[in-house]
Amino acid sequence: MTPDRLLEHYGRIADAPDAVGRLRRFVLDLAVRGKLVPQDPADEPASELLKRSKKQAPGSALKASRTDKNEAATPEYDLPSNWLWVRIGDHLELVNGMAFKPTDWQQAGIKIVRIQNLNRLDAPFNYCDPNHVRDRFLINDGAFLISWSGTPGTSFGAFIWDRGEAVLNQHIFRCDFRIKAFCPLYLRLAINGRLDEMIAKAHGGVGLQHITKGKLEALLIALPPLAEQHRIVAKVDELMTLCDRLEAARAEREATRNRLAAASLARLNAPDPETFTDDARFALNALPALTTRPDQIKQLRQTILNLAVRGKLVPQDPADEPASGLLKRIAMERAGPQAVRKARRNGEADVSSLRADTSLANDWRWTNIEEVALSMRYGTSTKCEYTTPGVPVLRIPNVSGGVVSLDDIKFGPLTEAENRDLALNAGDILMIRSNGSLDIVGRAAVVPPTAAGMAFAGYLVRLRLSLSNIKPEYVWLALNSTDVRDQIERPIRSAVVSATSLL
Repeated sequence: MTPDRLLEHYGRIADAPDAVGRLRRFVLDLAVRGKLVPQDPADEPASELLKRSKKQAPGSALKASRTDKNEAATPEYDLPSNWLWVRIGDHLELVNGMAFKPTDWQQAGIKIVRIQNLNRLDAPFNYCDPNHVRDRFLINDGAFLISWSGTPGTSFGAFIWDRGEAVLNQHIFRCDFRIKAFCPLYLRLAINGRLDEMIAKAHGGVGLQHITKGKLEALLIALPPLAEQHRIVAKVDELMTLCDRLEAARAEREATRNRLAAASLARLNAPDPETFTDDARFALNALPALTTRPDQIKQLRQTILNLAVRGKLVPQDPADEPASGLLKRIAMERAGPQAVRKARRNGEADVSSLRADTSLANDWRWTNIEEVALSMRYGTSTKCEYTTPGVPVLRIPNVSGGVVSLDDIKFGPLTEAENRDLALNAGDILMIRSNGSLDIVGRAAVVPPTAAGMAFAGYLVRLRLSLSNIKPEYVWLALNSTDVRDQIERPIRSAVVSATSLL
């Protein structure tokens, strides 16, 4: 593996999430499999290195380590012929840290090393009185450490301490070398190259897990010739430095892309009639650069939706009936055959605050939901259960994804009158009116034919539309547009701020 080869691979995956992180793991995986640097036939084989190291070790260092009932299985890949599989416990004496209580912490004294101090250089230290610490828990520069508890992916791993005298907290092993067959820098790579297996052997609750001392001692790691260990460390350092540069370049590129996307989409979301055509053409030409990440695609989707419900996405046909006439026909249908009610303000709602920010196409009108819907009503407050005989009742989880899902249905013992009043028709719209998440409130779904006849729960509102005069799918788009979302979220945010100010 050379820097040029690494760059070749990077070019293929540069836009993938965590591209540089994947490259780092790839380099580490090659290193511990003997695939990163070539083997030298002149190197002393690992088997001879092991024999020589044992002869040179003091007798006390060769005592047997603890073993776990389930010995570690040999990994499925083969090592170079001059490498060996060895157990961690045969090479390292594991000494756990001290169990501190919060009452032991002080403002000054000797530093207490917790897992977060290994993973983050900016993590603050706790301190304790050095007179209360036994020597076996003390560490200094060069100490080899393994964190064995915490969150998979962030906490487990091997480290070489380099920040002066300190005392170990529990959940970290100080590792004293029994025999000197490993270069510490390579050993750190070898252990961290097998973190997936360490995590697989860990147990505990969700989010916080730990690996027992016996299982860690039984873990197998690859022992190369000593000279090759040093070559591997040098090559990994070289490639990781290159990854650092790639990461910095990627960050700068993403920042530039973010600025381009924000500027392009902002011009479309607040269109200038004189420049809109040029702005839209520029955005389309820059589309590959604007849609490389899921969050950028989400922003583009929202922009397209906003343009659609403002009359900017498709050309208008002068022969189409104006929106004002459409609203009058909906009002007539809602009033019934015996009475005709004029649409309020000739079908226009009081939305002056919106007009200041967004313009509509000719013959379009701002209106209120109540002017579009034939009826609106809340659902049932009857308690529903999975096994209760009764009518299927749609709840917030059934519509929160933007479409009606029938995967998780509860049933309610509704009366005949409730069943009649709450029965859904295909084309109805169900909107969430209350929820703990701001992003969920106001979200809606169009009722499909498969849900016709079902009822709905009290935290939902049913909008029954004039299907002959308006398409439910268009109303659904409008409800998800930025203009409508702002109307829903702004008063909720204001209420939260007001409530907070009273605390």
